Amino acid sequence: MQIVREFPFEVEEIPHVWIPMPDGTRLSARMWKPVTDTSVPAVLEFLPYRKRDGTAERDALTHPYMAGHGYVCVRVDMRGCGDSEGLFDDEYSPQELSDGVAVVEWLAAQEWCNGNVGMMGISWGGFNGLQIAALKPGPLKAVVSICSTVDRYADDIHYKGGTMLGENPAWAATVLGWFALPPDPEVVGENWRAMWLQRLENTPFLANTWVTNQLRDDYWRHGSVCEDYSAISAAVLSVGGWHDGYRNTISHLVENLEAPVKGLIGPWIHKYPHFAVPGPRIDFLGEMLRWWDRWLKGIDNGVEHLPDMRRWVMDSMPPQTSYVERPGRWIADDKAAVQSPLESWHLVENTLENEVGTCDRSIHPALFCGEGAGEYFPFGFGPGELPDDQRTDDALSCCFDTPKLPVAKDIVGRPVVRLSLASDKPAAQVAVRLSDVRPDGKSTLISHGVLNLRHRNGHETPEDLPIGAAVDVEVTLDSCAYRVPEGHQLRVAMSSSYWPYIWPEAELATLSLESGVLELPVRESDVLAAPVFDGPRSAEPRKTRALTEPKESKRVVRDHSAKSATMEIFGETGKVEDLATGLIMSSSVTDCFTIVDGDPCSAESVSARRRTMQRGDWQVEIDANIRMRTDGRNFIVTADLLAAENGEEVFRREWESVIPRL
Repeated sequence: MQIVREFPFEVEEIPHVWIPMPDGTRLSARMWKPVTDTSVPAVLEFLPYRKRDGTAERDALTHPYMAGHGYVCVRVDMRGCGDSEGLFDDEYSPQELSDGVAVVEWLAAQEWCNGNVGMMGISWGGFNGLQIAALKPGPLKAVVSICSTVDRYADDIHYKGGTMLGENPAWAATVLGWFALPPDPEVVGENWRAMWLQRLENTPFLANTWVTNQLRDDYWRHGSVCEDYSAISAAVLSVGGWHDGYRNTISHLVENLEAPVKGLIGPWIHKYPHFAVPGPRIDFLGEMLRWWDRWLKGIDNGVEHLPDMRRWVMDSMPPQTSYVERPGRWIADDKAAVQSPLESWHLVENTLENEVGTCDRSIHPALFCGEGAGEYFPFGFGPGELPDDQRTDDALSCCFDTPKLPVAKDIVGRPVVRLSLASDKPAAQVAVRLSDVRPDGKSTLISHGVLNLRHRNGHETPEDLPIGAAVDVEVTLDSCAYRVPEGHQLRVAMSSSYWPYIWPEAELATLSLESGVLELPVRESDVLAAPVFDGPRSAEPRKTRALTEPKESKRVVRDHSAKSATMEIFGETGKVEDLATGLIMSSSVTDCFTIVDGDPCSAESVSARRRTMQRGDWQVEIDANIRMRTDGRNFIVTADLLAAENGEEVFRREWESVIPRL
């Protein structure tokens, strides 16, 4: 990473500014301003993740850089989070989006602003940037949305293919712990404790909300910009990574937006591309700067003439649960070529063939299948987040292999598997994986997709499967860009469970395959010139001191007498002191996923989140825990939250919900 210290403008940092909302609530903002008498655009990042400490490390790399090039960069804590007043209610709530619009309009009205505002952000900030753009605040001219979604039900951390993700209750534990921390007394003054207790007393039980809404109803349609792509008129730069859970959004936006839009996908996990892994990293700040220059300053720099989609095609590598680099090459395409031409491979006995043949295979229950799936949300916090060698899961699946490929294939787009199958139960699910099988037998996951078979005709109204009668289903796999070398094989592997990636059905189902076809998007040639990116650069990192070492572990424990398997994941940041503010922060994550072979109702997840915050003799501790299990007919969710100051308990609450399975 090249550290840049000299900029066209001197930068002034303002650690805390109150932004008033229409109802009188004040949101806390941190600003980086170029020293100039000329009005300039504003760039907003609007998050719940605590500007004073939570995002301070990445903010230091990014916002001063943009400010040094003539933008007022504004990092705002959402209502009820960090140093802001008010109460947090839910992710992407009407209140959040209304506040976001008010912040955009307030920024545009400041004397130092030229009236043009951009929004940037990754994950939560990527989501609400698109959602606020769909509300059309006049000053919002451009958005940079990283690792986000257009569909809150079908492609977020809660549900996928109509199945509930294992991350759903785990994410609820993360939110419960994150937003229970107090504001910083040095920022908000002596009222900090009253603000904190008010937050704690009004903590929402979001695990209940997210588990209750199991269908694609109005709750999820709210904030899903795919409901009306035409509502977005701001120019959108959509960015993602192949090792992130949000890899599908970029193609959806490029294919559907009428507003100016460009897509960029690298090999990265859930991080900004100038410091993400796996490499190669790029000068992402330069990419953003050109986007802002064009749409916020009106500089004719040609970004609208960039290829519609720029993607990194990953070379084949042996399966690993983490990578430092992913070799490959950049490609460029226009909108019409986002999805490559489809090549059909038919499921015939245990092979994939060019010609139609008899399938006649069964997918038998195997509840331990899924241990090699990796995590939905690779974030670099915890060990081994990426998919492992697929052979363990392949042995528990129904597999179909191609012959050894006579030539290399570039798979670029969304693979689709169409099946005719029957079930011996009215409710069932199917997980489909596409893998690269190396000559030594190792199996590297390329892409996967899951489907609740009761949702085969839509996620709004489930339909029971007719027992023993064949139905036609379509499973769309995640977008990918992957080169399979000559001499390797492709494998389609299917299972009727995929724990802990998704929650299993209440009953074991056997699926009978009558026929099937893999529609493979194969890129035939490079038409446009390959993109070229400069190396990564940033502003100076935040000055910190590590007081304790980070720790992490991940293991699967098999209890042969109980016939159970437990996946245990642990990560701890260690204590880190911010030398500018004196704040010392630490956090830890523990997730345990357990299941007993042959008993899908034994599935249980336990998630614990611990956070500490201290300065001098003052210390705050937060412990948040969520447990979810099922009795077959219901999900049973319990949670508890404990807050302590200087070792003394100041707040405790417990929740429990019994929620019917739909």
